[in-house]
Amino acid sequence: MLPWVVRRTRLPLLSLRCADCRSESAGTGEGRFRVNANGKLLDVWLLVRCVACDRTSKLAVHERVPVKSLDPAELHGYRVNDPELVASRLLDPLLARRNRFALDWTGAWRLDAPSPWLDEAWPVQVEVVFEDPVPVRPDRLIAQRLGLSRNEVLRRIKSDSPLRRPRSTGFTFTVMAGD
Repeated sequence: MLPWVVRRTRLPLLSLRCADCRSESAGTGEGRFRVNANGKLLDVWLLVRCVACDRTSKLAVHERVPVKSLDPAELHGYRVNDPELVASRLLDPLLARRNRFALDWTGAWRLDAPSPWLDEAWPVQVEVVFEDPVPVRPDRLIAQRLGLSRNEVLRRIKSDSPLRRPRSTGFTFTVMAGD
């Protein structure tokens, strides 16, 4: 079984309308949190910037939570702007739903796969693994990597997963020999 890995190259952009210029994209840049204490209650925001006008906006991560309810390591991560914590919060679907944004993965990922096989016995089985939840259509991914048309992919590829529906979790497929 040949391994293919879909990896994130940078944090995705956010599809989020800017209040100033009405642009629909924002980015996290280096990734910064703002932590604000109000007595024993804490607010944590993830700061994002509009790609068009550079206006800073806040995405609510925690609002009015007791300081003691947060894990000390997590609280420290917010204070030091831990890049892994920024990525995990940005990729959290609950945060996206609560703050009404979607992720734009265009240009933010790559496929690491071994060079095309020529001497392998047919059929060839491939396992695709996702390190981050990057939504890709399997037929496009396979067509691009193998240099096939999408119609030929649908003819030559056997998989238990639908090939024309975007997915962000691992799957396997088998490449059948060409005619």
